[in-house]
This record gives sequence, C-alpha cells and structure tokens, in this order.
Amino acid sequence: MLLESKVVENLFRNEYGKIIALLVNKFGTNHIEIIEDAVQDALIKAMQVWGYKNIPDNPTAWLLRVSGNLLVDKLRRDKRVVFDDEYVTTSDTFIPNELDLKNTISDSQLRMIFACCHPSLSKEYQIILSLKLIGGFGNKEIAKALLKKEDAVAKSFTRAKKKFKETISTLDIPIEMGLQSRLKVVLKVIYLLFSEGYAASVGTSIIKKDICLEAIRLALLLTENAYCNKPETNALIALMCFHTSRFEARVDDNLELVDLEHQNRSKYNLELINQGLRHLQNADGEDVQPSNYHLEAAVSYHHCIAKSFKETNWEQILYIYNLQLQRQYSPIVELNRIIPFFKVYGANKAMNELKNYEKSAHLVENSLYYAIKAELLMDMGEVEASISALERAIKLTKNELEKNHFKKKVERLSA
Repeated sequence: MLLESKVVENLFRNEYGKIIALLVNKFGTNHIEIIEDAVQDALIKAMQVWGYKNIPDNPTAWLLRVSGNLLVDKLRRDKRVVFDDEYVTTSDTFIPNELDLKNTISDSQLRMIFACCHPSLSKEYQIILSLKLIGGFGNKEIAKALLKKEDAVAKSFTRAKKKFKETISTLDIPIEMGLQSRLKVVLKVIYLLFSEGYAASVGTSIIKKDICLEAIRLALLLTENAYCNKPETNALIALMCFHTSRFEARVDDNLELVDLEHQNRSKYNLELINQGLRHLQNADGEDVQPSNYHLEAAVSYHHCIAKSFKETNWEQILYIYNLQLQRQYSPIVELNRIIPFFKVYGANKAMNELKNYEKSAHLVENSLYYAIKAELLMDMGEVEASISALERAIKLTKNELEKNHFKKKVERLSA
C-alpha cells in the first residue's frame, strides 16, 4: 500500500495540473470547482483501488478517465451540461476526441497558465491560481514561495477562483503582444514551480526531479513562439539547467542531503551545464537589460564551474548578489547574499550583516536564516549558540531530509 501511495503522490505532483488543464479546456472555467473535486476524488480512488489491483500501465490516462467520468456524472445530475457525441462515456471510460493525449495535455497546460495570467486578475491572483491549478501546490508551499501566511493564501485562492470564473470563459491563448504582456508572470510561475521541485518545502525528499523537468519543458515550449522566445525566457532556462546539473550530487547513496561544500563535483552533469550556457548566450544581446533570471543563472553557473568549494569565485558571486539587491530588493536575496559575504570577509563581518538584516522590517525567520546563523556562529567558535540556531532551524523546516541534515550537524557539534 505504501508503494501505491507513493505513486499517487508522484502522480498528483506531476499530472494533477495537466489533467485539470485538459478538463477545464474541455468543460470551461465555470466548472472549475467541480473539476478540482473530480480530479482529487480520482486520486483518492486510485489509492483505494491500486492497493488491491495492479497499477495500470498508463496511470495518467486512468486518472483522466476516472476524473472525467466523475465530472460528467456530477454535471448530468446537476443538469448543468447536455452532452452530445463529442464524448464516449461508460462507467469505465472517458475518452476525449483528441487521441494524442500527451500533446493535448501539454497544449492545454500552457493555455491554462496563460489563462491564469489574464491581466484582469491581480499578479498575486495569477500566481496563486497557476501554482494551485497547474502545480498542485498546497497553501503551505505557496505561502513559502510568496512569503505570506497560509490562511491569507487560502482566502486569496477562493477570491481568485471566483474572479477567474467571472472573467475568463475559455482558455484561448492570446496572440502577439497579448502573449508578451503575460509572459513575465508566466515565467514567474514556471520559476516558482521549479524552485519548489529544486528545494521541496515539505515531504521526505529535497528534490522533486519531475517537477523541475516539467518546468524546464514548459519554458522550452515557450521558446518555440517568437513572442515568447525572449532573453528572460532563455535566462530562466539557463538557470534551471545549471541547477538541474547538480541534482545527482545533492543527495548521497544513503539518500541524505549533501551541502554544497561536500558535493562530489564529478557528478555534475556537463551536458546540462553546456545546455544552460547556450541558453545564457541566447539571453545576451546589446540592448538586453539583465533580469533576475540572468543574475541568478550567473550565480549558479559559477557554482557549476568551480573545481572545488574553496575555488569558488565568491567575490564575483557577491558582486552579482549586490546587483540583484540594487535592481530589486528581496529579503531572500539579502539573506542568501550573507553566504558569499561570509566567504569574502569572514564570519565576524558577516554576522554584522546578519544583525542588520535582523533589525530590518523584512526579516524572514525561516530555516535558512537559522542555518546561516548557525554556520557563522560555528565559525566564530560559539558552539552552543550554533547548536541553538540549528535546533530552531529543525523546528521550522517541514522537509524531513533537511531536518535530518540539521540534526546530524547538531550531533557532530555536540560530540
């Protein structure tokens, strides 16, 4: 039963948004709540049925058929829709006319993202809708991504869905300038999808590769359109490729988290690094103003090409972080900047930077904050204070792998 639960969990992450997008594209946005319920009920049914039967060869198609049948039954009972021969339905099947399932889902998913990023919706609504409906994100994950409280995210999602239903009737993709006007938020959504896959905020794994690969796939699809194949798009792809290239080194053979300092760099994927470099070059040009994706990709590139942790170009990385803060302030960027600052100027000066951050109105007391604080304190020889900071990080993180990583640090310091 554990295996089936794991499979369903992975399917929820990887296929939930695709199935939602296809059904919304078929039945319209005014049925969005019923569609969500049908897909979630299909996932519950999968956990019940697959525990006693073999998992189907194509579990995604199974979920699509079951959720489609549940949806059709509900709409018929409520007399909301009169069906014609466009659908062939029995108690076991739900078959859309489009037989090329993969292509249909991919197209519908992009249409869904662009629809969620409709200019009549606020940017916050656009992002929350996209992460919920396409990424299958929970409130906790969205709260982390947007630095908001969970109850605020839940209320915003309810309001966003209401506005979405009232404003948008079909998932038609805008053309030409309409595409460009929505592209910035679409890229933000893809970035947040990837970020959650790269450093999962909850669960038992730190990396969710399928989510990351899905984010890269969506971004690559955008480059096929002249109005979306922009420097920012290529810079985001470069960033994701550089990060993905280090996946195999981030977890050891015992499935334990490995920090950057102790990663086996021979495991870095050179093909992905080169692919990222090609996209970074495509993102360059005489009139191109570097975006945050350009700058983040540059930081990741320096980590990828450093032969060892000690040989990392920390001065250049610190310079890039300074550029990011000058361009647009972010409390997370300010917090991450303290790491290269520490490597360049030492723990004492870095602690002063951390104290300045603590005094600011933008302080985010998350596990990263306490992990950085613990690192500085340990370097300064304040072992007990470092342990206290790590214990606070352990309480704050919702990811079991990260929690265990901090616990082992405490054990080493306490020995």
